[in-house]
Parts: sequence; structure tokens; C-alpha cells
Amino acid sequence: MPASKHYIAYVGTYTTKTESKGIYSFRLDTTDGKMTSLELAGAAKDPSWVVVHPSGRYLYAANEMGDGSTVSAFSIDRASGKLTLLNATPALGKDPCHLSFDHTGKFLLVANYTSGNVVVFPIGADGKLGEHTAAVTNVGKTGPDEKRQDGPHAHWVRELWGMVFVADLGLDRILVYKFDSSKGTLGAMPDAGAKNVRPQHPITLSPGTGPRHVAISEKPNQDFAVNMYVLGELDSTVTAFSATKEGTFDGPGQTVPMLPKSFSGRNDAAEIELHPSGKFLYASNRGHDSLVVYAIDAKTGKLTEVEDVPTGGKEPRHFAIDPSGQFLLAENQNTNSIVEFRIDQATGKLKPTGETLTAPSPICISFLPMQ
Repeated sequence: MPASKHYIAYVGTYTTKTESKGIYSFRLDTTDGKMTSLELAGAAKDPSWVVVHPSGRYLYAANEMGDGSTVSAFSIDRASGKLTLLNATPALGKDPCHLSFDHTGKFLLVANYTSGNVVVFPIGADGKLGEHTAAVTNVGKTGPDEKRQDGPHAHWVRELWGMVFVADLGLDRILVYKFDSSKGTLGAMPDAGAKNVRPQHPITLSPGTGPRHVAISEKPNQDFAVNMYVLGELDSTVTAFSATKEGTFDGPGQTVPMLPKSFSGRNDAAEIELHPSGKFLYASNRGHDSLVVYAIDAKTGKLTEVEDVPTGGKEPRHFAIDPSGQFLLAENQNTNSIVEFRIDQATGKLKPTGETLTAPSPICISFLPMQ
């Protein structure tokens, strides 16, 4: 089936102390890059992270509301893009900031930042969230930043190869749990030597890195097979880890800066994403307010910086590359704008298209392909 050229893009926002009313949507036409028809898709309180289910029928939102945080399920009207609330459940943690699906699409994984725990919810046939099947609090030695690393702070979660990887900013680690996709449970990885496969131990970053988000490249036809790229929010770096033949990760390997040497102001690294081709890696800076482009060596997975470009606004907390790989949309949280860049398919470089949408406190985008 040919790839879609038309998408509904859903925008997660903060509603507290902003003009936002919840989750917004707009249309993206990848034939010419036009962004149109921004409107409120569904009212919600602080829906800071939104994800569209692989079926295209449902959307899930992390409602980041401190002790009263919830996770919400919505049905999608594919004609209008409007959202209807199906149910909401307590997040079983404080300040959920990242959601993802397991490979079956039957479970929703939640990273709760302030409480430092990971929760798994089953997704019913009707799209509603059921009673949680797992809830695990991260454990480990905290990093040296007394303010930001005062305890575990889960910031990103993804299931892959029967393992759940969790980026914990407070612990300077990517934690790894065993995942049972039939039950939705999380457990410790097997002891060394079990089934003649080396277990995946926690992946450790340099002290003070503050791992926020992770991009994992799956290119089985390439020599390096899989590489993991970890964005360090606190030290503004990207660190690469290489895969072993057993499917685990070794490292850290290469670490590259996200900031020019001449910059000395405040910065918090924010988002990281691979281009669909696997040739380029992108990351965003808040403070420097830039997008950094890296080329990926096809044999080694090593990064070479190509350029950094201004995002055209303040605090690019998130950006999204459309599924066709032609456009990057930078969400400038503090200047209420979504700025579009065209991606050069040969070099990875970014060029502003002139397309900009005004959106209240945009901090996450998730795409729904239109038929």
C-alpha cells in the first residue's frame, strides 16, 4: 500500500497558565508541506504527550497534573479528526511525560517523571484502558545534579525485542526490564548465562548526563545492525551505544556535543529523532533554541554534525518528522508556534519553508495518516 500524503497531526499542550484548552489538530499535506485548519480536537487538562494507536482508531494522552495525573483514551473520528473521551485512569505515578505502545499494540507504556516509575495498561478491544498489569519504580544511584537528579525520573519508555527500555534522567541510566507481551508484565532480566544469552544490564551514562529521550536505529541490512542514541538533557550531548550479536548494547561509545563551543548560556536538550531513511539524526536545544543535524555513518553508526539551525521560536520542547521524511515540524513551546522545515534527502539539512502555525503551548505532535 502506498504511503499516505495527507495527515492529521495531533498536538499535545500544557493548559495550565496558558490559553490552551487541550489537544489540537491540523492537516499536513506532504505533497507541498501545507499546514492548515488548526482546531481544538478534544478538551483535556495538560495533555503533555499524545500518541495515535497503530490502528488509527484511538489516541492516548498523558495528563501531567502532579499527584492527580491521569492517562486518557480517546476515539478518533477519522473524517473530522475530533476526539471523544473513552475513559481516563490514574497514572499511578506523578507527572506522566511519555507514552508508547508495545509491539502488539495491546498495551500502553507510561513513564511517570516525578515519581520515577513505569506503568503498563492493557488496551481493550474498544480502545479503553484497563486495570494496570505492571507498575515498577526505578532504582539506582542518582546523578550529581542535586536539583534535577534528586531521585529516579523516568522520562522515556519503549518496548523492543521483549525488553522495555526506560530513560531515567535522575539515575543517568537506561534501565531494562523483561516484558511479557501476553500478560503485560515487567520483570528483572535473566541472570547471566540463562539460556546461553547474555542479559541486558542497565545502560550507564556519564554522571550528570540526564538521559531524557532515546532514538534506536534498526537497520538489519547494515553492518552495525542497531545503534542507540541517547539525548542528555543536562549536559546537552548525544551518546551512542552499539548493539552486540546477542541483541544487547555495549558502550558508551561516541559522545557528541549539541552546542557550539561559543555558547555559554542556559540550555536543556529536549528531543531526538531518527530520519526514516536511517541516514540522519536530529536533536533540539531549549535555550540555544536550535535543531542539530547529524549524519550517520552507514557502517559504524557514528555521528558527524552537519549543521545547527534556529527553530524560529523559543523552547523547542519537541519536534516531529512526518512519516514521509520530507518535513520536520519544530514546536516552540514559549512562542506558541509550529515552524516547518524541509529536509534535504541527500544531506539531511533543514530549510524553513515559510509555513508556520500558531498553536498554544505546543509540546508534542503525533500523526494520523488519512486514507
